[in-house]
Amino acid sequence: MVRRTVHDFFVVLLWAAACLATGPAAASVFATVDRDDVDLNESFTLDVTVDGGVDAEPDVSALEQDFFVLSRSELRNTTIVNGEISRTRTWTYVLMAKAAGDFTIPPITVGNEQSEPIPISIAPVEAVSPGESDVFVVAEVDYPETWVQAQVLYRVKVYRAVPTRQPQYSDPQITGVDVLVEQAGDEREYASIIDGKNYTVRERVYALFPQASGDLHIAPALFEARVLRNGRITGRKIFKSEPIEIVVNPIPPPPPDHPDAAWFPAKSVRIAEEWSREPVDLPAGEPVTRRIAIDAVGQLSTQIPVLEPVHADGIKVYPDKPDLRVAAVPEGIRATRRDQYAMIAVDPGEIRLPAVELPWWDVQAKRWEIASLPARILTIAPSADALPTAAAAAEATAPEVEEPAAAPAASEAWRSVSAALAFLWLATVLVWWRSRRVEPMPADTQAGGAPQARLRTSLLRQARRAAERGDVRETRSALLKWGRLQWPERPPRSVGEIAERVSGELERELLRLSDCSYGPGEDAWDGGALSRALGAAKLVAREGERGMPRDLPPLLPT
Repeated sequence: MVRRTVHDFFVVLLWAAACLATGPAAASVFATVDRDDVDLNESFTLDVTVDGGVDAEPDVSALEQDFFVLSRSELRNTTIVNGEISRTRTWTYVLMAKAAGDFTIPPITVGNEQSEPIPISIAPVEAVSPGESDVFVVAEVDYPETWVQAQVLYRVKVYRAVPTRQPQYSDPQITGVDVLVEQAGDEREYASIIDGKNYTVRERVYALFPQASGDLHIAPALFEARVLRNGRITGRKIFKSEPIEIVVNPIPPPPPDHPDAAWFPAKSVRIAEEWSREPVDLPAGEPVTRRIAIDAVGQLSTQIPVLEPVHADGIKVYPDKPDLRVAAVPEGIRATRRDQYAMIAVDPGEIRLPAVELPWWDVQAKRWEIASLPARILTIAPSADALPTAAAAAEATAPEVEEPAAAPAASEAWRSVSAALAFLWLATVLVWWRSRRVEPMPADTQAGGAPQARLRTSLLRQARRAAERGDVRETRSALLKWGRLQWPERPPRSVGEIAERVSGELERELLRLSDCSYGPGEDAWDGGALSRALGAAKLVAREGERGMPRDLPPLLPT
């Protein structure tokens, strides 16, 4: 008990020291932008989030080289989940590029941590779209040519230099081929400057997935509102963009190395795996979980091909229901499919899991690519139950020990005593004679007694070996199993009850075992004495009063 208390104290002390040593470095810095493709003179938002409690402020001085910092705000958030408290701080900066081109938002430093750099593209200012200069609508797509089931991003931007009332936006009207339409993220609002005039821009992004080849027609985007000009509100006006035409190409043939590949167009595809534990020295018969995640940008989760479970000789695979998720990112729709497999190795040895390959069509490079997981070798160790099972098999095949001839004689003697007692009871009380129940035959003389005797002999051998090793728990377990077979109608619940039913040296050694099982003297227990006492002891029955002995066969007949 003292050793455990000292051990727990040092564990807590080391944990506290580790927390103090790593506490300031636990915070991580994450930087994100609301979109990575921006027109010149358009503002965009940069969020800097710190996971952890820090007092330092972000160093954004490096941003001033290529961007105007228009505004700054801060948000603190505290979350409590299952008693665990997590805190975050988020700084939001509204930026505007100073020139057109491809730029990189440099790492943002907070304390001793830095965020990852973020690439961003700034497009030059185009001519003002037709319509009133104070309000106009622009519609654009990222690809004028695409393939069946590939994503096309359709953006609608409403520019307003004057206030509007009762605005109404219309969803895109698409004709030609069948199309699935998904809104990619929430509606965004930002500022833009065109020819020295300030505009408020409201932008919506739609992800289009054409389902057949042909021509796709998108009608002009419409914006309807009443305009506030010179202090007066006009009637309702309709502003519209130019129509857009998209060519949808048919599905190209599969790659030569994968003639049965499913059609899967996307901007990027990544495949990864996780294991519930490291797949090294896995015991045979014990399950392990493998999770395979497919992450695709520019595609729906329902379009991600289903991977067939990996099968190999010597292992059983049980697939679970997949987990499908979608999220909006600057590149459009990001889909994730997570498949989970429970795997159980049958025999020890090495099992080779083949490589996992997923062909997909790169819409940007216009060619087939392969996302893959390498082949893996699993090392399967023998099951934890293999050694006891082998020992039990050896005992089952060992020569059986014949029961001594004294057993039938002892049984007959007991029957004679029972008969004499029965006649005495009949002479005194007739009611007791009527209610007397015939005592069942001993288990050894019933049908199937021989297997029971062999099992009891095996359990006693197991108890003797455990006692010689000084293993208190295994000795107690084997004795209790033997006791349930020896006295099936009154199975003992403890070693102490078994001691009450035996006599001599065995009774004393069982009481010592019972004392050390629930006391502090387990380390000082001498199992050799119990092993020797198990050789030739006899049982004592305690029926009602403790003074009625009976002789039964030895526990371990020789």
